Amino acid sequence: MRHVLLIDLADEVEAIAHYEAWHAAGALPLAIGASIRAADITAMEIYRSGNRLVMLMETGPGFDPAAKAAADAADPAVQAWEGRMNAVQRPLPWAAPDAKWTAATRIFSLDEQP
Repeated sequence: MRHVLLIDLADEVEAIAHYEAWHAAGALPLAIGASIRAADITAMEIYRSGNRLVMLMETGPGFDPAAKAAADAADPAVQAWEGRMNAVQRPLPWAAPDAKWTAATRIFSLDEQP
């Protein structure tokens, strides 16, 4: 299943530079990559335009968002990573309370067009 999620970064050059450095090829802590993969997240990409981030996430049949959230809450490495991200990420103005990333709603698919 494909998930498209959005969040903003602090609109500061330094915050954006830190975020990109933390997500550069090979920079992700091993424990974070393992946590993502253990949740049956099979692919993940993040794109940036200005201070807006878009995450594309592909999940397998074993993906359970509630189980992932519970596992993350109990994992000190993930909590440390999330603390670092919280310093530069900003939920969208219309995000649900306590939400970080906000799911996008698909409104168009070429496959559904003549």
